[in-house]
Amino acid sequence: MIKRIAIICIAACAGVAGAGGLESLETFVKTVKTGRADFTQVVTSPAKEGQAPRVKTSNGTFEFSRPNRFKFIYQKPFEQSIVADGKTLWLFDADLNQVTARKQSLTLGSTPAALIAAAPDLRALQADFALADAPDQDGLQWVAATPKSKDGQLQTVRVGFRGSDSGADKAGSLAALEILDSFGQRSLLTFHRFDINPALSGNSFQFKPPAGADVIRQ
Repeated sequence: MIKRIAIICIAACAGVAGAGGLESLETFVKTVKTGRADFTQVVTSPAKEGQAPRVKTSNGTFEFSRPNRFKFIYQKPFEQSIVADGKTLWLFDADLNQVTARKQSLTLGSTPAALIAAAPDLRALQADFALADAPDQDGLQWVAATPKSKDGQLQTVRVGFRGSDSGADKAGSLAALEILDSFGQRSLLTFHRFDINPALSGNSFQFKPPAGADVIRQ
């Protein structure tokens, strides 16, 4: 489940003081070309009858380079890697010693990865998403993105930016990514210690399957 959600997730940070959520997203897409950060992901599954909702928490790091390279490294509780090298999306499960390779152009589509990492401007995003400012919540300014395609498992995405009361150095920076899928599962990613527009080597996004790993190509 973590892998399915992680495939569609990537985010970084922008500096747009005093902007609303939609304006912050637009500036973020235009100005933040590379980034690295730590993340925490909390996945909440719908409660079954007579049971409490299931909650799973994981932590890791990620890097990205627009328009089509990113890397998620899950460290706890299980080691997993999700690497997009521009052509192939690689998923590596260390416990299973298994690699899944998928053609990147057929995988991203109307996903948060496309929303955050691929599009050069807001107009490109609007081809795949209905975008709108959402009400402020938890001290953040939010933008709602609803995929126009009804074929995927993604229901809605919300992207949260820090408001102007966060301080000049933090206002407008991306703080959270909330994903709701068609099964009612909610995934909330929060981001910490962003490094905005660092110089990243192209080698950072290369992936070579470990020796002896089972490689599945889809």
